[in-house]
Amino acid sequence: MARRAFSKGRKNQGKQKNNEQSTTTKLESYLAANIQQLKQLLDQPGDLVIREFTVGEANITSAIVYIDGLIDRQLVQDSILGNLQDISVKRQSPEESTELFNEIYQTFISITSIEKGNTLDDVANAIVSGKTVFLLDGQETVLIMDTKGGETRSIEQPISETVVRGPRAAFVENLGTNLSLLRRSIQTPDLRFKTHQIGKRSKRSLVVAYVDGVINPKIVKEVNRRLEMIDIDDAPESGFIEQWIEDSFLSPFPQMNTTERADKAASGLLQGKVVILLDGTPFVLIAPVTLGDILKSPEDYYERWLIGSLLRSLRYFAAFIALFLPALYISLVTIHPGLLPSELALSIAASRQGVPFPPVVEAFLMVITMELLQEAGIRLPTPIGQTIGIVGGLVVGESAVSAGIVSPIMVIVVALTAIAAYANPSFSIGITFRIVRFGFMLAASILGLFGIILVYIMINIHLVNLKSFGIPYSTPFAPTMARDWKDLVIRAPMTMLTKRPKFLEPEDAKSGNKGAKDS
Repeated sequence: MARRAFSKGRKNQGKQKNNEQSTTTKLESYLAANIQQLKQLLDQPGDLVIREFTVGEANITSAIVYIDGLIDRQLVQDSILGNLQDISVKRQSPEESTELFNEIYQTFISITSIEKGNTLDDVANAIVSGKTVFLLDGQETVLIMDTKGGETRSIEQPISETVVRGPRAAFVENLGTNLSLLRRSIQTPDLRFKTHQIGKRSKRSLVVAYVDGVINPKIVKEVNRRLEMIDIDDAPESGFIEQWIEDSFLSPFPQMNTTERADKAASGLLQGKVVILLDGTPFVLIAPVTLGDILKSPEDYYERWLIGSLLRSLRYFAAFIALFLPALYISLVTIHPGLLPSELALSIAASRQGVPFPPVVEAFLMVITMELLQEAGIRLPTPIGQTIGIVGGLVVGESAVSAGIVSPIMVIVVALTAIAAYANPSFSIGITFRIVRFGFMLAASILGLFGIILVYIMINIHLVNLKSFGIPYSTPFAPTMARDWKDLVIRAPMTMLTKRPKFLEPEDAKSGNKGAKDS
């Protein structure tokens, strides 16, 4: 068996080596041979279109090759086929194939983006990425024309981030459209786009966007270095990129911000951060990020500073409830009932009359039930999911209380905890709170308030040591940067927010833009 496996592995390696050699093979001067090699490489897919025709009065055979569904048919017809077919009708074409090829390249192809290729790899990669390839008999070079098209989703409102006030343009799955949204938001020649190819087989386009003269060059260098180390066949979503380049894969806290809002990404660029855009997904990554950045929302800046400060303070309070409320209930009812007021303690004891489970089992049972209802509501179709979430929560909670399995106050605690977990603008941090909550509950069931304090200290130690592309995650809390506290829990008036965050060490510290400063 071992010999067979080894032999099979040798064969697979040899086959892979042959494939690599075939894709880097130089094109031949015979059109028929090149088309035959291309068919063999792509295994003659049903959507591969090869249109052969003659050009010039010498009737030199040529062809265009593309994949149907990935190209703009009208563009190919008007700017390529129509022009090439007019050569034999309206012009006295050169007799030499090379001269004809050069004249076609310089005169007859009315496509803005056109380049030359001379290997089978160039042709294959161009075709599967939505480009059209022109081949001329007698030439070892081809023309690769950008004719990407097909059905795409139009710009709509963000789905995962509800907009109350502000721009409603959200990113889509098309990378070119997303880049244009950033261009429209930041109309400066200093906006830079660094392109990478991600995926050994898919070869998806990934762009690192930043504002030159604002961002710290060390951040750009580190981001590009990590992206170049990615070794994967395909990255269908930006979550793959996030997991490859994050600082600590063991941390439950998100080390990059994710958004589909163009205004949020643009304001991150103006702060001195990078935005990572991947073709095929509307969700972009913003890095580096801190805990304070994740708890911010663009609406904090679109409203007056008093309203923005109130909303942000409520968000911090919601984070406290999402983390500590079930654990506090367990510790106060089980281990420290003397800390409760007498009337409240008697009321809780009366509500738990007949409940067969201790508070810790009761709390874990209800929290896990709520997690199941939330997950079911997300996975089901939208109309059914909303019904399951609302009706399921009411029915399960009411039935559990009526059956005497849990107390009414436990239902209130779990409901408040679930609501508070999603009061924050980041979906990822809500999941993090749900994970950490179980650690607090377990510690509270063993040591009470002392256990909660110990877990809280452990989390703070973790946050202080955690970094996002070299930036401490707990900044500006620790290390303390008093200047950045003006835009932390309380949002100062807009006239006072004239400097970019100090912890990012931007090249241009003073902000000429007094608009949104969210990450």
